[in-house]
Amino acid sequence: MNKGLFVFKFSIIFFVSFISCRRDSSPIPDEFLVVPAFVRAADLSFLPEMRQAGVKFKNRGGQLEDPLKTLATNGMNMIRLRVWHRADGKYSLRDTEKLASEARQFHLPVWVSLHYSDTWADPGTQIKPSSWQDLDFNLLKDSVYHYTYRVASTLKPSILQIGNEINSGFLWPDGHILHHDQMIALLAEGIRGCRDASPQTKIMLHYAGLSGSSVFFDASSTLDYDFTGLSYYPIWHGKSLAETGAVIQRLKNTFKKEVLIAETSYPFTLDWADYTNNILGLNTQIIPSYPATPEGQLSFLQALGQTIGQSGGRGWCYWGAEWVAAYGPHSTHGSSWENQALWDFGFQALPAIVNFGSTEEYFSEN
Repeated sequence: MNKGLFVFKFSIIFFVSFISCRRDSSPIPDEFLVVPAFVRAADLSFLPEMRQAGVKFKNRGGQLEDPLKTLATNGMNMIRLRVWHRADGKYSLRDTEKLASEARQFHLPVWVSLHYSDTWADPGTQIKPSSWQDLDFNLLKDSVYHYTYRVASTLKPSILQIGNEINSGFLWPDGHILHHDQMIALLAEGIRGCRDASPQTKIMLHYAGLSGSSVFFDASSTLDYDFTGLSYYPIWHGKSLAETGAVIQRLKNTFKKEVLIAETSYPFTLDWADYTNNILGLNTQIIPSYPATPEGQLSFLQALGQTIGQSGGRGWCYWGAEWVAAYGPHSTHGSSWENQALWDFGFQALPAIVNFGSTEEYFSEN
């Protein structure tokens, strides 16, 4: 290796480690490193954008109130936030750190969904960050370690996902599941980075759906992680809560890891509030016994929570709770999720938020 290049790379690694050590000098109180006995979380990553757009959110009583306060007051006990690999802007580490700090003022532990991409990462899209595109595999592993270390040491989350919905791997093509050994090696470096930076943080592997989950986690059994995360949306993952409970129980018993529903949502209406096409809009896409009404949304979440608890699961997280139609009825670049938010089209909190206050009827010692 060129000596000058070696010195430069060593200097970068030293600088990252120095910054991380400086952050470690102001430890996060222990209460923020503990995962609640039964998680009732919401992913509020859209919140800064909704605030900037000037949305006037209201609580159940119709008074103006920020969503973070409304949900925390109603029993939300954890916040989930996504991080994209970008220096600044939407979902950057810098912006997420601000929102995490604000959440801790409401005594909320932070759960981080780390996308390892400059954009959305999901089962069909796992694009490497632009600055990592030309790295050879060893340098890619090194980058995963140091980047994860930086995120974990900065945010000190109680849960950190190594990737988001990684059914087919992440950091394609190197970490595609077709290159299984490389995928496992990259995940292992992310896990090692988090363990070194924040030993109390729990590690999650996140799979979207029920079908194929046992195969995926069996193929990942050599990895050192704590939580199995599943996405469960009836539109994509089946309309049987009984099957959802059976999968939770099977995964927990087989792999001896705690199981969380990392993402879920449900509509309160099939109508729309802007001209952006919605993900969900048909009765055939929902569970017939839970209609797309405010009451049906609440009943679905209650039933799902009971299913999770009775199956030995550890809780759930609502995705897109605050993603309302912020830019007016004529926007074609608004929300594709406004009919699944936890605020109605007038931005008043829906009955489903009371579900965050429930605990005893969900928790199980299974």
